[in-house]
Formats: sequence, C-alpha cells, structure tokens
Amino acid sequence: MVDSSSSAAAPGAGKPQVPPKPPNPVFKMMGLPNLRFRLPSRNWMIFWTITGSFASAIIYDRREKRRAQQKWCELVAHIAKEPLEVEQMRRKLTVYLAAPPGDGLRVARDHFKEYVKPILTAAALDYTVIEGRREGDVRAGAAEHIRKLRRKAGEPSTVVEEPSVEAAVLDMRERIGVKDEPAPKGDLVIGRHTWKEYVRGLHEGWLGPLDPPAAPVDHSVQENAEETMKDVAAGDQPEPTDQQGVSVTKLDDIKIDEDKTDEPKAEEKKQEDKPSKPAGRADAYITTADYPSAHLPPTLPQSFDSSIPIEFPHILGFLNTPIRMYRYLTQRYLAESIGREVAGIVLASAARPYRHESFSIDSELSEVSVDSSAPLDGPIGELPRGKYEQQAVLEGEEKEWHKSVHKRDEDDKERVWLDDIVLDPRIAARMKHSVLSPEDEARSKRIAEQKEYILGEERPAPVPFWKRMWINYGYGEDEETIRRKSILGNIDGEEGA
Repeated sequence: MVDSSSSAAAPGAGKPQVPPKPPNPVFKMMGLPNLRFRLPSRNWMIFWTITGSFASAIIYDRREKRRAQQKWCELVAHIAKEPLEVEQMRRKLTVYLAAPPGDGLRVARDHFKEYVKPILTAAALDYTVIEGRREGDVRAGAAEHIRKLRRKAGEPSTVVEEPSVEAAVLDMRERIGVKDEPAPKGDLVIGRHTWKEYVRGLHEGWLGPLDPPAAPVDHSVQENAEETMKDVAAGDQPEPTDQQGVSVTKLDDIKIDEDKTDEPKAEEKKQEDKPSKPAGRADAYITTADYPSAHLPPTLPQSFDSSIPIEFPHILGFLNTPIRMYRYLTQRYLAESIGREVAGIVLASAARPYRHESFSIDSELSEVSVDSSAPLDGPIGELPRGKYEQQAVLEGEEKEWHKSVHKRDEDDKERVWLDDIVLDPRIAARMKHSVLSPEDEARSKRIAEQKEYILGEERPAPVPFWKRMWINYGYGEDEETIRRKSILGNIDGEEGA
C-alpha cells in the first residue's frame, strides 16, 4: 500500500530555499535598520506620479516666468543708470487699477506687484496710482485729474481747490525750479473693467465742463411747497412744521400699533444688508449722448500720452477650477505678454495710433515725436466714424466676469462696466499705444539667448547653485557686494591690526 503522504508532494518542494541576505554589518553597527530597496506599491506609484508631475509643472513654470521677467527687466535697466540733472524729477507714469468685478482691490494690487512693478523698479521710474474700489471710482479719478490739468493751464473755473499735501509739494518744487524729466509719460490701465472707466473718464475730463453739474432738484419738496401755498391762499391753516420743513403732529393724535413697531427696524436692517451700488451718474459732468455737441477746450493737446491696457485674467467660481488651475500652471505666458507691454511704455521709443477700420497697416508704427497734422478740431460730422481698436481691447475678459455684475437694476441709467464703449472721434484719434521698436525687439531676443546684457555692461559669470544658495540664506556675500564695500584702515591706530 502506497503512503498517501509521500504521493502528495508539496508544490515547489524541488526548488532550493534561498536564505535572506544578511544585513550590512556597517548599518548594524550604526544602529540603522536593515534597509531593503524595492519598488513601491501600485498606490504609492500613483501618488508619487501625480504629486511629482504637479510639482515639476509648478517648478518649470516659475523658472520660465522668472526668466521672462528678468529679460524685460534687463532690457530697461539701463534707464536707471542714466544721469539726471539736479533740478529734474524722474519721469512718472500713471497706473489705473480697480477691484475686479465680484472681488476686492487686493487682487488687483497683487497683480500689479507681481507682473508690472518689477519692470518699473528695474528702470527706476516713478508712478502714480489711481485706484477704484467700486464701479465708477476710476472714471471719476481720471476725469478729475484731467480737470486739474485744465485749471492749472489757465482755463476759467469757479471751483476752488482745497489745499492738499500734493499741491503744496508741487508748489514748492515750482518755486525752487524743480521740473519733471523731459521724456514722454504714459498710462498703464490694468483690466478690461478699468479700461472702460479710463476711456469714459478721458472723454469726461476733456469734453465736459470744469464746473460740477447742478444738484438735482427734489420735485416732491417743490410739489409740497406749491400745495401748501395753495392751501394758504384758500384760507386753510397749514400744519406746523419744524425748521427743516417736516410737519409736526401732536402726540395726542398719534396711535401706536404695537404689532407694527418693529417694521421700521426690519426695513432699516434690510437696507443695511444690501450691497453698495456702483457710483451713479449724479456726479457725471457729461453723458455719452452729449459728446457730439461738446466743444474742445483750448488746452487740449494734439496727441495724448501713450497708454497700454494690461491683461488681468480673473475668473471666480468652483466650476471654473480647471481654468484657474491651468492659468496657475502657465503664468509664464502672462509674464511674457505683460512684460512686453510694460517695457514698451517704459522705453517710450515708439508708439502707434489705435487702429481704426479706415487706417492702413503701413501707417501703423510711428515715432513718439510724431505730430498729428490731421484736422482733429473740426466739426464732429466731418470726422471718420466706425469701429475703433479701443472698443475691442481685452474684450474677452467680460465673459469671465461674475454673473452678479451683469445684473442691471431698474434705477441704473448707465453702467460703465456693462455699457458699450462710446468714443468721440476727436478724442479717439489723439490716443496712442506704446510698442517696442524693432531695435528693442531684437535686443530682447539677444538678451533671452544670453548674448547680451544691460546696455553698457557685460554679463557677469554664472554663479554655481551651491554658492547662490549659500549667499541667499545669509551665509555669504556675492562679489558685487564685496566690491562695493568700503575698506576701512586702522582707525584706532592699534599695532598689528
């Protein structure tokens, strides 16, 4: 009889068992465990692949973004080293920024500091910021800035300007003979919503009057006064009123309803909870319908300072997370585009008029010193009309505005953000857009290829990574800083020093 235990042999019994590899005695002496190198599991492979890919995309994008900004900063850095006379002030630009629709002003400020300010700082240019926290603030600020220039140029006005620190500083500079640098200025407008207000304020400042409009008349008070006069003429005794014209009723004639005493408080609470409405048209000096009948002021220049609209992509909402994630990983393209525009207005080497459907491509680029000889002071009916480039600038940003911004109230007569841009041909023809000249464009490419550096300087030798990290974290100094340091001798006169 055959033994059943011997017939049923265990599988793999013929293979010799390999003993585990003994641990390295060095690790054992150091107190380290026996480390076995093996591939991670499937879940860990998925985790590290996704995490590593996302981190690599961020690192690559930030590096390319830094390189793009460095290229445009090196392109304009020679302006900071140009000598300036003692009685001259550095050229100043004007920056217009407003809170994006549906968000706060801090987002616009961060966008300016991240993409625009580094290039202005590299060129050592001064700038003035006109901010707006709600719709209509930038329009009012831009129009008031132009009206001040017109009053200063000598146009008659009944407005008495209040004393301010800025006016006192400007007056003191004029007394001691300090003047601005004789160089072209410009305006940087951030975002489509700010651009709409900027164009509206430009028209209001140059075409509108210098004196503020009359206060609106309250027709209800006027009708009450007329009714009171009729009652007096008829022999009726008018109700007693206080000093403000409000009727005074005796306490005996008042019946208090306890159930309705809380209604006024509830109404007041509802009014407080409502968000603040955009700036209305009560403070507007001129409307878009009055453009054709407006007369040009005598101080209107033949051409305005150059202006550039800056991209400001801003989208809200949880469902737009994929779009926001893509933009977060591709900030290098935005830095390249904005850097080109800002460098063009900083260098101020070339400018072109905004395109019109009647313009030709050959007459697109012009020098900044070009003097427009077109008859821009004639009647508005004789000037060209049509589609202007200013109306289509950054038009795609309006589709990404929050849906709450597109809602109109019944009492809103005009909304600068929602209404179409209305241009007067006499003003639109005087606007210019700064661009890079072909020479500056070629030099920027050479800078990107590491073939050229700041004008008048040679590119320094590359610093190794370990040395750069050593310097950045405060353990050393670069050669440029050491060379600028003043070497002091033996001040105390000690021997052996």
